[in-house]
Amino acid sequence: MAQLEKVLYTGKTHTTGGRDGMSHSDDGRLDVALSAPGSKVAGTNPEQLLAAGWSACFIGAMGIAAAKLKIALPADTAVDAEVDLGTTAGAYFLQARLNVSLPGLDPEVAQSLADAAHQTCPYSKALRGNIDIVIEVV
Repeated sequence: MAQLEKVLYTGKTHTTGGRDGMSHSDDGRLDVALSAPGSKVAGTNPEQLLAAGWSACFIGAMGIAAAKLKIALPADTAVDAEVDLGTTAGAYFLQARLNVSLPGLDPEVAQSLADAAHQTCPYSKALRGNIDIVIEVV
């Protein structure tokens, strides 16, 4: 496991109540109600939060890859992330799909940016090899 040489940022939250609780960041920028997936109770769930964080980071990683190639990401670049919570043999697991939209880019260039991002995005690094992941340029 790689050890950090330099910490760039630490996200800090305080969560109570689990999937039916609340989560707050120490800086007050995050204040969110949590609810179980499929619940009619107001709030988001950990799978949605993972999808949002990962897709935002993934776009940033594609931007770094694009800069190295001296090309600009399209203004309407988007990633639709889907994180599934499910079971296998009675145990809980996740699986995910990232559908990457890079309108106007050559499909081969778009694929190379998505591939590069999946190698450098910290969320991808944490999850790759641990859950089933499909990355598709759409």
